[in-house]
Amino acid sequence: MKIERLSVDKIRIFLTFDDLKERGIQKEDMWREIPKVHELFSEMMEQAYTELGFDATGPLAVEVFALPAQGMVVIVTRGKVHVGSDGEVLDEEEADDVYEMEVTLEQSDLVSFAFQDFEHLLQAAKVISGIGLDIGSLYSYKNKWILHMDPSELEEAKFHALIAILSEFGEATSVTPAVLMEYGKSIIDESAIRVLCQHFKS
Repeated sequence: MKIERLSVDKIRIFLTFDDLKERGIQKEDMWREIPKVHELFSEMMEQAYTELGFDATGPLAVEVFALPAQGMVVIVTRGKVHVGSDGEVLDEEEADDVYEMEVTLEQSDLVSFAFQDFEHLLQAAKVISGIGLDIGSLYSYKNKWILHMDPSELEEAKFHALIAILSEFGEATSVTPAVLMEYGKSIIDESAIRVLCQHFKS
């Protein structure tokens, strides 16, 4: 489980499928109101407080994204608890309910991999091009190269080959397109594999 702060009131948590498996939770369970999921959420909030000092008291908006071959991304945004001029919390019920969650669940077909080194990205691009794929968008974010791909049209064998190649040269990342568009820099909008191979021929 990896936790990072996006802003004062927003954090992102990346759960691998192993994190879920260890707790006896299936990917589909994240869509259901069951005790195990509540326990997991409480654990995530405790870790967020310990690591980042993120206080989850009050209303929370929770977005859950399922990513193929990677895991789940949970984005938690803290709402404002209204306080009166005398310092009293105006809505006692709201303050007492520690996790008043408004949950949005989304399934994403995007595959995202981060590369520390541009050479590793180029090597991956050449091998991916070799299996007949030229898809993808490339971003620069936090001193890494992020390759985003939508493999929803791919046949299963090519999808597994793609994940195997990406895993060899890079590492799965939980950065969503929305975060990249806001905080990252777009380098190649589309057909990133083809463009990289054309411009950096060995």
